[in-house]
Amino acid sequence: MSSKLHRRALLRGTGVALALPWLDCMTLSKSQARAAAGTSQSAKSGEPPRRMLCINTTLGLHGENFFPKQAGKDYEPSPYMDVIKEFRDDFTIFSGLSHPEVDGGHSAEASYLTAAPHPRADNFKNTISLDQFAIEKLNPDTRYASLTLASSSSRSMSYTRSGVMIPADDRPSQVFKRLFVDGTPTEVRTQMQRLQQGESVMDTVLEQAKRFERNLGRRDREKLDEYFTAVREVEQRMLKAQEWARRPKPKVDARPPVDIPTSTEVPARVRLMVDLIHLALKTDSTRLITFALTGLNAVPVIDGVTMDWHNASHHGQDAEKLEQLKMIELEQMRLFGELLGKLKRTDEGGGSLLDRTMVFFGSNLGNASSHDNKNMPLLLAGGGFRHGQHLAFDPKKNPPLCNVFVQMLQRLGAEVDEFGSSTGTLPGLELA
Repeated sequence: MSSKLHRRALLRGTGVALALPWLDCMTLSKSQARAAAGTSQSAKSGEPPRRMLCINTTLGLHGENFFPKQAGKDYEPSPYMDVIKEFRDDFTIFSGLSHPEVDGGHSAEASYLTAAPHPRADNFKNTISLDQFAIEKLNPDTRYASLTLASSSSRSMSYTRSGVMIPADDRPSQVFKRLFVDGTPTEVRTQMQRLQQGESVMDTVLEQAKRFERNLGRRDREKLDEYFTAVREVEQRMLKAQEWARRPKPKVDARPPVDIPTSTEVPARVRLMVDLIHLALKTDSTRLITFALTGLNAVPVIDGVTMDWHNASHHGQDAEKLEQLKMIELEQMRLFGELLGKLKRTDEGGGSLLDRTMVFFGSNLGNASSHDNKNMPLLLAGGGFRHGQHLAFDPKKNPPLCNVFVQMLQRLGAEVDEFGSSTGTLPGLELA
């Protein structure tokens, strides 16, 4: 076997196509890079590709707990920033940003990545979302141009050029199947039955994997072992979730939630998606992902929470509701921290997966209680920007959020100067 491997290398078995993570032996030589005409800039340079993950928590984030009181680098962490303080140098907090003319409270979910104005209007027509625009400009050489995911429901923030929503996938088993299970319909069914019986996709390609590993250096063998372990962990979590779904629930003197019962298992559902997002990026199965962290008209299964999430978000400054909301949103921040940790601990091309991945996190709601879409709670992590700061702008005259989107597109390698309602770029957001 050659000492150099193509970055699209796969381990194949019956019903399985297991994409490999970026390994040192996949780095292109200068002559190979020059020969890769017509491919992306990252492929030409032999560097790992750049990626983008956009997350919207649809019921907002309480501004007083999210935004630090001080601007700049020397800010005192707010309660929510304190949860992810170990990554302080890996993200930038934004305050005072919004989409001009985007109003309508919850309806503004549709405009989170498009900036299309007045989403509540009867004649509203959406435009293309940031992720789909990036696909048009970059035509990424990946198995999937993008993944559109949600913690529950099929609503997403991804829209086509004609303004049609791309439904989100909220079933981890289906996402896993798309990423790792290949073959004829019969082979796919057989492999999924094996997973349900506790067998791993790794069992199908084990002998091939052992032969493959013998030709790798120590660092690459360690990376591959870490990746295989992560695949098994995702499978085990999926199986555990299925086991809980089959167990009878305790009887309580309370009205059942109006949503599908499993949707209330918010932390468990989000962790499964976080694992799959990490694997999808790590294997370069896609470079563009959107994830809707969907709020509920129900009580989420979080320690101490007894109140309907939607009701808590419309707090009206009620102390009890604010305390319940804080518990819910602190859990969201912990889950976000787990995602950042996975990306940062994953080595890629001499840096980390977080260094190569922009993670945009926030909400279309600046104040969920009043359905206000101004001063959106937002942060950008990773991607090779100079972070560790709070960029604060005029809360009454918000610069357009699309200025950040332009810089994100440019960081991906797209030659663009405008997107949506942009007026330029955002001062203070610079490359590392």
